[in-house]
Amino acid sequence: MTGFAPFAFSTVPHIICEPGSAAKLGTYIAASFPQARRALIITDPGFLKTGLVEIPCANLEHHGISVQVFSDVVADPPEAVVLQAVDFARAKETDIVIGFGGGSSMDVAKLIAVLAGSGQEIGSAYGIGNVKGERLPLVQIPTTAGTGSEVTNIAIVTTGETTKMGVVAPQLYADMAVLDAELTLGLPPMVTAATGIDAMVHAIEAFTTKHKKNPMSDVLAKQALQLLSSSLMKACEDGRNMEARQAMLLGACFAGQAFSNAPVAAVHALAYPIGGIFHVPHGLSNALVLPHVLRFNLPEAAPQYAELANVIAPHVTGSDEARAEALIAAMQQVAKMTGIETTLRQVGIRETDLDRLADDAMLQTRLLGNNPRELTRADAYAIYAAAL
Repeated sequence: MTGFAPFAFSTVPHIICEPGSAAKLGTYIAASFPQARRALIITDPGFLKTGLVEIPCANLEHHGISVQVFSDVVADPPEAVVLQAVDFARAKETDIVIGFGGGSSMDVAKLIAVLAGSGQEIGSAYGIGNVKGERLPLVQIPTTAGTGSEVTNIAIVTTGETTKMGVVAPQLYADMAVLDAELTLGLPPMVTAATGIDAMVHAIEAFTTKHKKNPMSDVLAKQALQLLSSSLMKACEDGRNMEARQAMLLGACFAGQAFSNAPVAAVHALAYPIGGIFHVPHGLSNALVLPHVLRFNLPEAAPQYAELANVIAPHVTGSDEARAEALIAAMQQVAKMTGIETTLRQVGIRETDLDRLADDAMLQTRLLGNNPRELTRADAYAIYAAAL
């Protein structure tokens, strides 16, 4: 075999992509996990209020599976909420965990499946490859088209005022992911836009990562960008466009599969402090720094960005640099057209905050190491200043 380095690729073994599929949740689970009797659904109060959990619950009950719901998940879930959920799962003798929601709910579901199933303490699981023992069966059902958490092996927990820790381990890959656009029809345009751009960032960073770039992630990243870029505006303009919504979910899933195997880099490293300190949603944090990080990476990544521009801006021709610039312009145009915030000032960040942001960004060594161009603290500060 020639032409590329050896690689390994892992993902969720069973993916169902069909509008209305969540209504058949009990049917799928009874077939795949015949022993399951006590399901725990993990979600957030907002999604619970929509009533969209009721039909899947009824279908589970119909198949002889009792259902408990834990709905105290909040954005950037604090460790205390995770521990509370783990205690709840153990008390209810849960034997299958179902994540129902955005990235936060699905991340908490991963940790419950791992910790309630094994008795491991959360503190010993932080980092890469530190999960021990068996986990409970895990099914993930995304309700936003963004994080790709349903097919990734990472969960992020808020451990202090602004600090976050990650658990990265193969055990965090779910057994099944269900992509049902009906669950995303009620998403407001701004959330649709921010989560959609988040997924596009996953694809772009996976395609240009310095470590573990591989042919499978590359194909998935390009296909993700194709689906997302052609559907995002349609989904923002008409939230009930089922075809666009299902394409967004599949695009976010492909991007999740890509970056789970070819990890993200400086866009995420610089976005995390914006989310952690200023409580800006993750997708929006990524969107705010994206064009400035892409521009910084141009000296090293122009040929790869040019290749991605062929997907998003196929009409642009010329040198790698010209096409790479077209990719940056296209991503800025997406942000502008969807109406999300495009500067740090718009989310309450001032020039006096930039030192703290730059200091925090430099702590994200796991991500910075994947960036195609080496980034110093001065570079981080300059990128934040450009995004102001």
